[in-house]
Amino acid sequence: MKPINGTWLEIHHHGLPEGKYFNPMIHEFSDKQWKAKVKEIASLKMKYIVLMGIAYTDYEIQESYFPSTIYPKSKRIRAKEPIKAILQEAEKQGMKVFLSVGFYGPWPQPYENMISEEVYQKATKAMKELYDLYGHYESFYGWYYPDETEIEPYFHPEFIQYVNRYSAFVKTLNPNLKTLIAPYGTRKVQTDDYFVQQLKELDVDFVAYQDEVGVKKATPEQTKEFYKNLKKAHDQANRSKLWADVETFTFEGEVYKSALLPTPIKRLEAQLESVSPYVDEILVFEYQGMMNQPQTIAFCGHPDSIQYYKDYKKLLKKITKGK
Repeated sequence: MKPINGTWLEIHHHGLPEGKYFNPMIHEFSDKQWKAKVKEIASLKMKYIVLMGIAYTDYEIQESYFPSTIYPKSKRIRAKEPIKAILQEAEKQGMKVFLSVGFYGPWPQPYENMISEEVYQKATKAMKELYDLYGHYESFYGWYYPDETEIEPYFHPEFIQYVNRYSAFVKTLNPNLKTLIAPYGTRKVQTDDYFVQQLKELDVDFVAYQDEVGVKKATPEQTKEFYKNLKKAHDQANRSKLWADVETFTFEGEVYKSALLPTPIKRLEAQLESVSPYVDEILVFEYQGMMNQPQTIAFCGHPDSIQYYKDYKKLLKKITKGK
């Protein structure tokens, strides 16, 4: 079984009901606490961090999480330069960070954001600003494209165009930086010749398919078959690497409309077991809010998150011994 090798990290969780137990806390984090959170993640031997957003846009708010000419700095975030703090500590810990290219259009409308020229112009300008500010950090490993449409049962042509257009721009900043997407609709993918052809066309380094267990669209028993088929397709296409985006959470009540809570460790273990034979790396959504190191100075989430951290640490020892 493979261990968790990375996690998403958020300066603000865009689904407000979901972030009930951690949003108010992360908003109050200082730069020092963001560094502590990165160090915590490193304590579980993870090597990748994927930043969900470098900015936030909905139908009322437009805010930035770094010094930018596009949007004003967020007023609800206490940290002075959280992205800088994350990159600095990640470098110290020998970790690799993917920085987001969003959100420069309202986050609930990903399709519109993908095809919008205005969003593209804002995002690429922001990426240039971000790279000028932080491109010298060794921990700055690549870019994450956060706007997603469902695979049903193939990638939308507009999604491929979106990815390829941003990847072309990424190469103008630094051709050595990697690119990552994390699509959903994993349970619907038709891994036939047409899908393989799409993978050949898709200019991206890593595809971390969501296992969709946390959102209750799939079970660990089902995901084994999904990733087995995806591995065959990726091997055939011989382009992007196959990763997994495993969901560490469950919901307090209704899916998408209630708070995210840590899931029992047995379910997480089953999820890891299912995808491990087929993927190169396992990322999770997410460490933050779901796990907290005991005595952390950067606590965020439900009280059960401390036990979840301890439970995973035990599981990690078991996985490491089994290698």
